[in-house]
Amino acid sequence: MSHRRPSARFAVLGLFLLLAVAHTWPLATAPGRLSRNDNADTLLNEWIVAWVAHQAPRDPRHLFDANIFYPEQRTLAYSELLIAPAAMGAPLLWLGASPVLVYNLLLILGLALSGWTACLLLWRWTDDLVAGLVTGVLFAFNAHTLTRLPQLQALHMEFLPLALLSLDALLTSGRQREPRCHAWRAALGLGLSVTLQGVTSYYGLILMLTALTVSWLVRLEDWWGREGRAPLAGLAASAVFAAVVLLPFLRPYTLLGQVRPLDEVAQYSAGWRDYLASPARVHYELWSARWFGGVTALFPGVTSLVLAGVGLAMSPIARNRRVRAAVAFGVVGVALSFGPALPGYGSLYAWLLPLQGIRNAARFGYLGIVACAILAGFGVAALRERWPRARWMPAAAILLVVCANLDAFAAPLDYVDAERVSALFERLRGTRAVVAHFPFYTSDRLFHNADYMLESTAHWRPILNGYSGLTPASYDAHARALQHFPDAASIAALRTAGVTHVFVNDRALRDWTDNETADAVGRSPDLLRLGVDGPLALYQLRP
Repeated sequence: MSHRRPSARFAVLGLFLLLAVAHTWPLATAPGRLSRNDNADTLLNEWIVAWVAHQAPRDPRHLFDANIFYPEQRTLAYSELLIAPAAMGAPLLWLGASPVLVYNLLLILGLALSGWTACLLLWRWTDDLVAGLVTGVLFAFNAHTLTRLPQLQALHMEFLPLALLSLDALLTSGRQREPRCHAWRAALGLGLSVTLQGVTSYYGLILMLTALTVSWLVRLEDWWGREGRAPLAGLAASAVFAAVVLLPFLRPYTLLGQVRPLDEVAQYSAGWRDYLASPARVHYELWSARWFGGVTALFPGVTSLVLAGVGLAMSPIARNRRVRAAVAFGVVGVALSFGPALPGYGSLYAWLLPLQGIRNAARFGYLGIVACAILAGFGVAALRERWPRARWMPAAAILLVVCANLDAFAAPLDYVDAERVSALFERLRGTRAVVAHFPFYTSDRLFHNADYMLESTAHWRPILNGYSGLTPASYDAHARALQHFPDAASIAALRTAGVTHVFVNDRALRDWTDNETADAVGRSPDLLRLGVDGPLALYQLRP
C-alpha cells in the first residue's frame, strides 16, 4: 500500500482504532459506565471538555471564566484547555451524551490518532508501512500513555508527528529546490500543528516546541546559507501564525501571575527508577513492579530499544538528518525530565519563561519514548531493505508489530463504575443560582471537589468549590469561613459570597465532620430544603 492513497491511510486509521480498543479493554464494552473516575484528574478533564463544548458556542469571550472557584475569573487557565479534543466531542455532548461517555470515546480516539499520525510520519519518510506501524504503536501505546489515562491531554499527541513532518518538509524544500508553494504549504502545516497542540495542552505545546527547536538546531545544513532562506522564511511565518492565533489562549495563563517554584518542580521530576517502570503484563510482575516508585512510567520497551539500536546502527546520524534530530530531542527530553537535578536547569528556568509553567518536569521524558519510536521505525525499514525478498520477511514483519504491541500491553485494565449524576442538580438549570457544595473540603483534600465539578455540568451555575492545577487564595478563605457549617458564621459567609443554594451530601458530611453537625443542617432555620435524592439534599438560603 502507498501512503499517497487516502483509502490506505484510512484503513490504517481503522487498525489503530482497533488497537486503541484492545489496549484500553474492556473500556469499549461500556464506555458510558466504565471510567477512571476514581482519579480526580479524570473528573477534571471530563468537566473541561464539557465546559468548552458548553461555553464556546454561547459566549466564547468568557471561555476562561469557568464556573468553578466562584467568584474567581479565568479559572479554566488553572489547568489544560483541551479545546481540540472538546471540539471533537462537542457534537455528542450537544446531542445529550454524558461527559463520561464522551471522555472515554475521546480517550480511545486520542490514542488511535496519535498512533496513526506517527505511523504516517515514518511511512512517509521510509515508504515502508511496517516501519510506520511499529513507530505508531510505540508512539501511542507505551508505559507513559497507558499509565496516564486520567489525563486526556497526554493521549492527544497526534499533532506532534504532523509538526515533525511539516518541519522536515520545510527544511528540505530549500535543498531539493521544490516549488515555493511546497515550502509555504509545509509552513502552514507546521503553524496549524503547533496551534492545535497549543489549544489542547500547555505541556504538549512545550514538549512539541522542544522537539521542533532541537530538530531545527541540529539540522544546520538545511537552513544555513543561501538555500536556507526559504526554510527560514517559512519557519518565521509559521511561528508568527501560531503566536498570533495562540495569544488569546495563552494570555490568561500569564495573567494568573503564578509560576511553579523550583522546589515544587523537583518533587515532580523523574528519577532513574521511572525509566524502568512499565505496566505491561510481560514486564510488570516479572521485574518492573519494583521500580514503580511514583506515578511516572517512562520505560520505552524492549522492542523499542532493540529496534532503535538497529536504526542507529544502520542509519547513522551523520548521514540521516531525521535520525540525528530524533536522537537530539530524545536526549534533551530525558535530560530535562530530571528537572532541577540536571545541572543548569535552574538557569534555563530563569531564562525561559514558558518553562516556569511546567510543574511536572518528568513529562519531558516522553520525548525519549518518541525518539525511540522513530528510531525503531528506521530500524525496521533498514532491516526490510536489507532482506527485501526473504521468504521469512512477511512473518517477521507481523512479529515485529505484535512485539511492539505486547511490549506495553496491560489490558484488561481496571475501571470503576461512574456514579450517576442526580437529577436534583438539573433543578438549577436556567436559574441565577450561585452554589456551594458540602462537605466543603480544605485545600489538602481538594481532589474531593472534582465530583462536584462533574455534577455542575447538569446546570452550569457558578460554584464556590473546585479542583485544578492551582488553588486560589479565595478558596482557602472560604474553607476557613465554612468549616463549622451550618452555624451562623458560615451562613453569613455564604451570603457574603453571594451563594443562593447549597447541595449537602449527608453521608460524606458525616465522614468529614460528625453526626451532630450533619444533623444540624436539616434543623437550620436559614436553609429551606427543596429536594432530596438519597444522601443528597438541595437547600436554598432563606433571605
